Amino acid sequence: MSNAIHEPVLVAVGLWKSYESGAIPVLQGVELLIQAGETVALCGPSGCGKSTLLHLLGGLDVPDRGVISVNGRELKQGRMVQQMLRHEVGFVFQLHNLIADLTLEENCMIPAVAAGTPKAEAQARLAELTRRTGLEHRVGQRIQKLSGGERQRTALCRALMNRPGILLADEPTGSLDEKTSRQTFELLLELTATEGMTLVMATHDRGLAARCDRLVEMKDGRICG
Repeated sequence: MSNAIHEPVLVAVGLWKSYESGAIPVLQGVELLIQAGETVALCGPSGCGKSTLLHLLGGLDVPDRGVISVNGRELKQGRMVQQMLRHEVGFVFQLHNLIADLTLEENCMIPAVAAGTPKAEAQARLAELTRRTGLEHRVGQRIQKLSGGERQRTALCRALMNRPGILLADEPTGSLDEKTSRQTFELLLELTATEGMTLVMATHDRGLAARCDRLVEMKDGRICG
């Protein structure tokens, strides 16, 4: 994977973020550069700012101060964020954020419809992803009938539907048992490599973090070292 690294795809300069009108500081002057093809693990104790940083990088939240660039363009709110989330960045959450009453297929088709992907193309992409994640026999099942591991694999399929170049994963195995966690992470690394993506992952699991190209340590809203 490291030989694919050639240029920055995510750059954060002087990121500050707080909540409750500044009463709760979360990020304090974070500087980060992620290069194309890297797999990067954000590590640190709960509350250190890992998830907030991922949300800012993915345009899901806005910094109080600082600049974020994605693929060489400064990230600004509005239409750019919508386009980026549809085409350039995929997001996997700890609790998958799937719609329980919809089927696996219906959940995964949402980003494809939002991006205007032709139906036949989207269905072919879904067939490819469910085959690679071992979910082809579960396509018509409602999310509420899937196991925890199957739900997280479904969330991974959904995140990859529009072929993003960047995948942000917030504790993607945090809600799974150890065996399922390892299996899901192996799948995540495999898909990242074969799809040619850049991966930035927040995790408490040092064993998983060690498998990434780079570990970024966070503490009290800052990057250490």
